Amino acid sequence: MADRVSAPQSSTGLLRFYDTNVGGPQLDPRAVVIFTVVFILVIKLLGYFV
Repeated sequence: MADRVSAPQSSTGLLRFYDTNVGGPQLDPRAVVIFTVVFILVIKLLGYFV
């Protein structure tokens, strides 16, 4: 049997990461974190009043 070379999945094309900006909404990561914190606070406040 011939010697086989084993490569990580990412280098064989099974897993790809794209660094290009293509279509879809562009969101600032800080805005996502702020929205998440505000959403959690609103849910907590609703728990007190309901």
